[in-house]
Amino acid sequence: MTDETLYCYIHPNRPTTLRCNRCERPICTEDAVLTPTGYRCRNCVREQQKKFDTAQWYDYIVAFIVAAIGSGITSVLVFFASQFFFGILVLFLAPGAGVVIGNIVLRFIRNRRSRALFLTSAVGIVVGAVPALLRFALPIILALIYGSLGAGLGAILPAIWEVVYLFLAVPAAYTQISGIRIGG
Repeated sequence: MTDETLYCYIHPNRPTTLRCNRCERPICTEDAVLTPTGYRCRNCVREQQKKFDTAQWYDYIVAFIVAAIGSGITSVLVFFASQFFFGILVLFLAPGAGVVIGNIVLRFIRNRRSRALFLTSAVGIVVGAVPALLRFALPIILALIYGSLGAGLGAILPAIWEVVYLFLAVPAAYTQISGIRIGG
């Protein structure tokens, strides 16, 4: 048996005992990426990721618009839901709304996938909620500036519930669109 010293194909001066489990090239620990099936070099990981990036250029526009419209509609519903039970209802409805928006986006983009597409959808959800958020927050900001906030906490609650909606709906939609599954 020969003890041949292997050297990383990216860093030829680094000895290694590790090989990419896909291309079999020697790699140092700095260049190794742990995957569910073992260590791979960064090039093989990039090639594999390209196979899963199936989005078309227009999917980004469609996903953004659909997510923004869905979020805009939901933001109005959040205002009405915040009027009952001190807004606690929003805590239960927002994640479900995120999942519904995510499913609608997936249907419109025909289940194509890309990390940038998932992020575009999340940004669309935030942008869609901005008009409602401004509608409820702007009067409060102006009242604070001019010192005439007479309504107290009741005036600020709709804006707070809009923010709560975003914090709960965006991750729910993102996980739905990206296909992340939580649990077994």
